[in-house]
Amino acid sequence: MNSNPASSTSAPAGNDRAEGVAASSPTFSPLYRQIKALITQGLESGEWKPGEMIPSEVELAGRYKVSQGTVRKAIDELAADNLLVRRQGKGTFVATHNEDRVQFRFLRLLPDDGGSLGHDSRLVECRRLRAPAEIARQLELKPADPAVLIRRVLEFERTPTVFDEIWLPGAMFKGLTLERLAGYEGPLYAMFETDFGTRMIRASEKIRAVAADPAVAELLKVETGFPLLSVDRVSYTYGDKPVEVRRGWYVTTRFFYQNDLS
Repeated sequence: MNSNPASSTSAPAGNDRAEGVAASSPTFSPLYRQIKALITQGLESGEWKPGEMIPSEVELAGRYKVSQGTVRKAIDELAADNLLVRRQGKGTFVATHNEDRVQFRFLRLLPDDGGSLGHDSRLVECRRLRAPAEIARQLELKPADPAVLIRRVLEFERTPTVFDEIWLPGAMFKGLTLERLAGYEGPLYAMFETDFGTRMIRASEKIRAVAADPAVAELLKVETGFPLLSVDRVSYTYGDKPVEVRRGWYVTTRFFYQNDLS
């Protein structure tokens, strides 16, 4: 049995009985995980684009020469990873950041009163420059590689609530300008996905309490030293490649930051 799905886009050798083989080798991978890897390759290569329906379980089973149950198990994991979305009676679709359920995976701020989370984005700047050493390291850039810096303020009910400082690899985001950002209506990650072919699929965050320095305090309309929540995030695309470093400062007077653990 082929235990390295990344080495081929063809159907795995063997049959579903391979799933019962003892994991005697550190390279052993259950068959459904091999199918999951092959479907992921299709997503990464753009064979199925965000928002598009993928082939049915029956079609995929025929393509990869495995049982429908094996394909279903692979799709279940991809849906749990928020890469695919099942729609009852319609089929399975590639997840997109234009969907509310995906947008709010990455915006974890919720109002105390349980109200709606509508907000406006006010751009402060967008420019290309050489990334600081720590940012370059996190984005796996070479010292001379260009980066894009975006600064923006999110306003909830016309009140400045979040200040974001976002760093992106310059080579992946050529042509990203302040004017282009200002002319786009929709979530930032949806723009990265549709205009630049870069999909954020997971993120790692570090959260701490900080005191607002004068520059951040001015943008958020609070006093210097005001208590803020600081969220440092690295976002990744397919292949666990880092494609965004973001630091956000949150005013949590009327909001809380929610993370669901499972």
